[in-house]
Amino acid sequence: MSEPPAPIAPYLRRLLELIAEDAPAEEYGAVAVQARAAGAGPADLAELERAVGTALRVRRVLRQHRRRETELAALFDTAGDLAALRDLDAVLQSIVRRARMLLGTDTAYLTLRDDEAGDTYMRVTDGSVSPLFQTLRLSYGDGLGGLVAQTARPYATPDYRTDQRFRHTGSIDEGVLDEGLVGILGVPLLLGGRGGARNGQAGQAPAANGARSGGGAAGAAEGDVIGVLFAADRTPRPFTPEEVALLCSLAAHAAIAIDTAKSITELAEAGAVIREHAAAMQRAEEAHDRLTDLVLRGGDLSEVAAAVAGLLDGPITIHDPEGRTLAAVGRRGEDFDGPVPEPASLVRHAADSHAAARAVFRDSRWTCAVLAGQELLGSLVLYGRGRLDDSDRRLFERAGVVTALLLLLSRSVAETENRVRGELVADLLTAPDRDPAGLVVRGRRLGIDLGRPCLLLVAETAAGHHDKLAAAAGRYLFGSNGISAEQSGTVVLLLPHDGTRPGDAARTAVGQLTPLVGADVTVAAGGPAAGPRAIADAHEEALRCLRALQSLGRTGDGASAAELGFLGVLLGNDRDVESFVTATLGPLLEYDARRGTELVRTLGAYFACGGTLTRTKDELHLHVNTVVQRLDRIQALLGAGWNDPERALELQLALRLHLLSGSG
Repeated sequence: MSEPPAPIAPYLRRLLELIAEDAPAEEYGAVAVQARAAGAGPADLAELERAVGTALRVRRVLRQHRRRETELAALFDTAGDLAALRDLDAVLQSIVRRARMLLGTDTAYLTLRDDEAGDTYMRVTDGSVSPLFQTLRLSYGDGLGGLVAQTARPYATPDYRTDQRFRHTGSIDEGVLDEGLVGILGVPLLLGGRGGARNGQAGQAPAANGARSGGGAAGAAEGDVIGVLFAADRTPRPFTPEEVALLCSLAAHAAIAIDTAKSITELAEAGAVIREHAAAMQRAEEAHDRLTDLVLRGGDLSEVAAAVAGLLDGPITIHDPEGRTLAAVGRRGEDFDGPVPEPASLVRHAADSHAAARAVFRDSRWTCAVLAGQELLGSLVLYGRGRLDDSDRRLFERAGVVTALLLLLSRSVAETENRVRGELVADLLTAPDRDPAGLVVRGRRLGIDLGRPCLLLVAETAAGHHDKLAAAAGRYLFGSNGISAEQSGTVVLLLPHDGTRPGDAARTAVGQLTPLVGADVTVAAGGPAAGPRAIADAHEEALRCLRALQSLGRTGDGASAAELGFLGVLLGNDRDVESFVTATLGPLLEYDARRGTELVRTLGAYFACGGTLTRTKDELHLHVNTVVQRLDRIQALLGAGWNDPERALELQLALRLHLLSGSG
C-alpha cells in the first residue's frame, strides 16, 4: 500500500513567513522544491506553485509600497527643509544634496536659466570634482540638459557618451568626459504648470539635428522652465520610471522653493529700498527744516555753507555770478583750506548747471547754479565727493534754492539800505557843514565810520548804461562796508581806506565795474579823507580828476588827482586838450611823423634837463653836436623865441599833456 501524499499546509505557512520576512525571491521557489521532494501530490504541487506566484506578487506590491513610503517621507523631509530655508544658495545646495541621496547617484547638479544670455548655466553641484564641468553653460537644445530646458520634459540616458539622440557639442562633451559621467537623468524645474513625464516616463530625445528653439517644443509640459535638476552616475545606469517620477517630484518642490527664496530676496531688497528711501526723505526733510530755520533766523551765507558742508560731508564754497567767493567752509565747518578755483571755471560750471537745471560734476567737484527764476545769482560748490546718490544730490540742489532765497533777501535788504545810504551820500556831498555830527552817526548806523579815513570814488559810463552802473556799484560793494549812490549823473562810492593807494583803488574798480556794465567805466579817486567836510572836498577833487581823465582821452581808465598833479586842476573844466597840444607842438609832431625823427622827445629832454646841453646829450645818449642840430631844427619849425619863459611854459605844458594822453 502506497504512502499518502505529504500535506502542503506547512509549505503554504512557510510562504506567509517569507512574505513577512521580505525574503529574497529565490527562497520562494525553494518552498515548491521542498514540497516536491517531500512527496506532495501533483494537485497539491500545482496549487503550491500558484501560491508561490501569488506570494511573489504580494511581496512586490509590499516592497513598492514601502519604497513609496520611503520616498514620500524623504519628499516631506525635503519640503520641510526647503520651507525652512531663506537663503537661495542654501536652498539650491539642499536640493542637489537631497537628489543625490534619494537616487543614490554619484553626483547631482542643477542649472538655472540665464534670460540675458539665452541659455542655462551650472549653478550648484554635489559630488562633482571637475572645475571644467562646474562652469559649463548649455544652450537650449544642446546636450541632455539643454534639451530638457528647451522642451520642459525629463530625459534620461544610460550612456550619454554613446547616445546619439542628443545634440553633442565639444564644450559639453568635454565637461561630461572630464567629470566621468555616463548615466544621466535630467528633469525640468517648472513654475506655473505641471512638470515631469506622465506615468514617470522619461521623454525620448529628438534627433541630434532636430529643430532648435529657445521657447520650448511642441508638446512640452505647460509652465515656465527656470532650470534643470540632474542625477548622474559614472557608470552606465538605466533610470527606472519610479526614479524619474521621484526626481520630478523633488524638482517640483525645488522650483517652488527657489521661487519662494527669490521672492523673499526681492521682498527684502524692496524693503531695504523702502527703508533707505524713507531715511533719505526724513534726512531731506530735516535738512530742509534746518536750512529754512537758518534763513528765518537771519543766518548769513557762511552759516548756510557750514550747514550744507556738515550734511554732505564735504567742503563748500559760495560764489557770486563773476566767480568771486562769498563764503567758504571746510568739511565740518572749519576754515576752508583748499585752493579756490579760478573765477572763469566757476562761471563756466555755473552756466553748465544752469543749462542742465541740476547740479553737475566738473573738474572733480559738484556745482549747483543758484537761481532766481532764470537769473543767475551765483553758484554753490561741493568738494571731495566723487559721487552723490539721488538723495544727496537733491539735498545739494535744495541747498542751492535756500542759498538763492538768502541772496535775494540780502539783495533786497541791500537795495533798501542803499536808498538810505544814497540819502546819506547826497547830504554828505551837498551840505557837509549842516550837521556834521549827525552825518557821522548816520554813517555808523549804515556800517561806515565817517570819522575814519575813507576813499571816495566817482564813476561814470556812456549814456544809456547809467542804470547798469548804479546796479553794478551795489554788486561791487556787496559784502563790504562801502556805500554807493547816484549823484549828478555819476555814481559815488564811499569805502573805508584799507591802505590801498587811491589810484590803485580806482583802477581796481574799473576792472570790476566795466564787465558788469558792459561798457567803458571811468573812475577817479579822491582822498583819503576823514570827516564830512574833508570827504566833500575829496569828492570835488575826484570830480576834477574825472574831468581831467576825460579831457586827456583816457575814457575807461582810472586814476587819482595826485597822479595827475597840477594838470588835474587845470583840466577840470572840459578843456580841449587835443587842440591845445596840436596848436603848440603841431609842427614838431608832423615833422617827426613824416621823417621818423625824435624832435618832440628831444625837446622834452631839453626842458627836463633844465636847458643844459651836456645833461641833455647824456639823457638821450647822443653827441652834443647832434643835440644842437636838433634844437636848431626845432627853432626853425617853431620860430624864434620858442625858449622864452612864457613860450617855454606852454611848450612844457603841451609836452606834459601829450605824455599823459598816452600819445607821447
